[in-house]
Amino acid sequence: MVDVAKYFIEKKVTSWMVTAILLVGGVMAFFNLGQLEDPEFSIKQVNIFTSYPGATPEQVEDEVTYLLEAEMQNMPYVDEITSTSSAGLSEVNVLLKDTVPGEILNQVWDEVRKKVGDLEPYFPPGVGSPIVVDDFSDVYGILYAFVASEENTFSYAELDSIVTEVSQRLALVDGVSKVVIAGDQTEEIRIEVPTKNLASMGIPIEAIASVLSEQNVVNSSGYITIGEEYLRLSPSGEFESVEELGLLNITSASGKTVKLRDIATISRAYTEPSSHIIQFQGKPAITLGVSFLSGVNVVEVGDQVRAEMAQLADVIPLGVDYQPIYFQGDEVDKAVNGFLFSLLQAVVIVVLVLLVFMGLRSGFLIGLVLTVTIFGTFIVMDIANIALQRISLGGLIIALGMLVDNAIVVVEGVLIGMQKGRTKLQAASDVVKQTKWPLLGATVIAVTAFAPIGLSPDSMGEFVGSLFWVLLISLMISWFTAVSITPFFCDLLFKDKSFVTADSEDPYGGVIFTLFKRLLSAAMGHRWITIGAMVLMLFVAIIGFGSVKQAFFPASSTPIFYVELRYPTGHSMESTTEKAAQLGSYLNEDQRVDFVASTINGGLPRYVLTYSAIESDTNSAQLVVRAFESEDIPDLLADIESYLAENQPEVFVKLRRMALAPPTAADIEVRFQGEDAQVLRELAEQVKTIYRANDNLDKIRDDWRQPVKVLQPIFDVEKGAELGISKNDFETALLTFSEGQTVGVYRDGTDLLPIKLMLSEEESGSVDQLANIQLYSNGRYISITEVTNGFNVVWENPNIEHKDRERTITVLADPALDSPFIADQLFQQVRADIEAIELPNGYSMAFGGEYEASSEARTNMAKLVPMGFLFMVIITILLFNSFLETAAVWICVPLSLIGIVTGLLLLDIPFGFMGFIGQLSLTGMVVKNGIVLIDQVNVELASGKDHYRAMYDAAVSRLRPVMMAAITTILGLVPLLGDPFFQDMAVVISFGLGFATLLTLIAVPVLYITFHRAKRTI
Repeated sequence: MVDVAKYFIEKKVTSWMVTAILLVGGVMAFFNLGQLEDPEFSIKQVNIFTSYPGATPEQVEDEVTYLLEAEMQNMPYVDEITSTSSAGLSEVNVLLKDTVPGEILNQVWDEVRKKVGDLEPYFPPGVGSPIVVDDFSDVYGILYAFVASEENTFSYAELDSIVTEVSQRLALVDGVSKVVIAGDQTEEIRIEVPTKNLASMGIPIEAIASVLSEQNVVNSSGYITIGEEYLRLSPSGEFESVEELGLLNITSASGKTVKLRDIATISRAYTEPSSHIIQFQGKPAITLGVSFLSGVNVVEVGDQVRAEMAQLADVIPLGVDYQPIYFQGDEVDKAVNGFLFSLLQAVVIVVLVLLVFMGLRSGFLIGLVLTVTIFGTFIVMDIANIALQRISLGGLIIALGMLVDNAIVVVEGVLIGMQKGRTKLQAASDVVKQTKWPLLGATVIAVTAFAPIGLSPDSMGEFVGSLFWVLLISLMISWFTAVSITPFFCDLLFKDKSFVTADSEDPYGGVIFTLFKRLLSAAMGHRWITIGAMVLMLFVAIIGFGSVKQAFFPASSTPIFYVELRYPTGHSMESTTEKAAQLGSYLNEDQRVDFVASTINGGLPRYVLTYSAIESDTNSAQLVVRAFESEDIPDLLADIESYLAENQPEVFVKLRRMALAPPTAADIEVRFQGEDAQVLRELAEQVKTIYRANDNLDKIRDDWRQPVKVLQPIFDVEKGAELGISKNDFETALLTFSEGQTVGVYRDGTDLLPIKLMLSEEESGSVDQLANIQLYSNGRYISITEVTNGFNVVWENPNIEHKDRERTITVLADPALDSPFIADQLFQQVRADIEAIELPNGYSMAFGGEYEASSEARTNMAKLVPMGFLFMVIITILLFNSFLETAAVWICVPLSLIGIVTGLLLLDIPFGFMGFIGQLSLTGMVVKNGIVLIDQVNVELASGKDHYRAMYDAAVSRLRPVMMAAITTILGLVPLLGDPFFQDMAVVISFGLGFATLLTLIAVPVLYITFHRAKRTI
């Protein structure tokens, strides 16, 4: 077998070449790595929107939503289907299984479109073509807001024209994938006809509609042969200007003709109510979002976009201002630089620890090997297209302490060998031969402990998967550098004679070693007391874990928060816009606030992966507020609640900080499923009563919202038949009165503007004018009251929610701002009372919110844990060919809970998803330390010692490498303690590993001699 250490010591050119490749190649790879804020992540969701004008929520549910749900349920990829049926609109959300690979999503979306298209013939008349929206994964990391600097200097149309030209230029920048515009207002051509003009001329309004619809249609006129030429006929006649519409001739029932302009007012205006309004700093705005191609360095692309914007002075005139709502390049640059600084801090800490505890030469040597390993990791990351982002850089910091473990063992072995009189070559050769396979097995086990992260099939595994791959790459490279170039550097830096000591001198005679020997001797001498103490501490830790706060993901440190405003159902768009603007003005006057962006009846383009837009509704608004300092946000949230309570008490407000994971609708959710809407509402009220009894719960509501009033004209079918009025005539007259009917399109370049025919402003839109509506029949106009049996006011559910094809109502609540308890604690406080609610037959209940999201993520990851643990156990057995040694090592794994609980309770930090990952990874670290110790025991046994003496001497000899490995790992994690995303993981690993180190050096020896029934010999 090749003597690896001897080869690299003697082949110095090869060793220098390997070192140079790793260092120089690593530097080059580092500057070539992509930079992102968060890992690329596919959102496996598609929405299907289907309009059904005039239909009630129940009609939409029965005639559209059910059909779409049934068709989607037949797809093998579907995990969950939710839907909302509201007046005139069906929204079906299809969530795919987490196991669906992101690479095939486009194929799945194509299949969804095909199935939806095949279903169209089965829809009732009047249902529009379904719209399939599947671009949820697109993140527009650069989001600009364009506004007119002075009010009324630029119209929406002018501003839209400017933004459109800018978007065309930015789309050409290298690295840009898509450019999207939001907040632009739709224009329409309005033709307002007073009823008196129609009546006096005897012109049915349908005649005007017919003329308008036929005039601007593009039809083929065919081709004609002229000699040898074959020419296409392309007649004119389309409207060239709005004024030309007025030249149309309208013929009355008596045969008289009149120009349209003589009986109607024709104008070009913006559609009312608007479908979506965006404001920035209180001014009407249009946003422009830019998304990036996969794998690019968003910092570099962001600089190119900024440079292009600076050159667009010829496109953006004076008087138009633009400002970024979010500029991912800046955020990524700040985040990556922060993480790189944390990485540098961790490297410095590790090297300083090594210098202090292992001396100048040894510390410098291991620090050099660590540097080479890190740069080697960058090379493989570049090849594997793993970008620098929050998760991958966090993985590097977590790996730092472990990267020196193997090198410490080798250097320690060389030093001890030289102290015993061997040459550098002999000592290096011996230690590498002895430890290379145990170290490889221990490294594989450490990597395997993280495997559930990288191999988890769910979305969370996709999000944090780069953590596993970075650890896999870096730890395997650390094993290679430990057995190859570490002996080479030992040969360069150590001198043979300087470490030779007298045979009588004990290499383990220092103060620390002496104290440890006494502790170890006492523990091994009183083995049952030691075992009893460990069992007792584990029992206390298990009980104590119940007091540990539970969370899913913390809030982001980015100083952005959201204010979600929901006014009473039926609130007008104008009123919602006005009241949101009042709050925006209040915030803009606050010196702690950088800017405020408001969006009404919909959200902004997704500018970060975790952004959650508010639902589209005329009573809904969302404010995106950026503070100068994140520390000011808690006080700002409290001030906003106070302001709204005083000035807008009717509004329902939800305040959210920017999240590090996609947020749920509420932190605490309870779902009921069943058939009867009234029963569901009654069950929801019982939960609300329980919520309200807890003073620390706030924002209590349900997703069906309160029933709304509907004005219902009663059409007299019999009277209508007598007068020649159909139900369609009746409904068209009401539409013309209320909003106007669309009768054609007007072509303005590439824009198609709807032509709306409506009554004059004085005659339309007011309930007082309803009785004055006129219908044309048999050559005369009659009042709508002649075919109406009165007007009823009825109540209807504004929304009907489904989950997996069943009616579902969700009751939501969040912790109050001043609550001393986090969401999980409050959930546990109300859970028992909610579970005690008696459910009627056919009804079910389930918990959602943070509890469900966290449970699902942990469950999906835990599915892989047994296989990972089994693999680690098999490796341990193969290494030692013994069940007893394996048991001695693995029994220590659950004992690490003692340190974990101590750390979390001491620092009052919630145990979240990343903490769960840290707990899994800690297993590998504990087992790795145990393997290093047991391997040394076997060496001692081979020299003729009994089990007791062999374990004692092995524990003493492995004190320094095991302690150094733990100290470097723990202190290397210090920079992560200030990062909210990794904080609980850092605490779990630090405190867990600190206690686990003691377990390795005390508990493993005690368990080993107990299993072998070894008698005390020292």
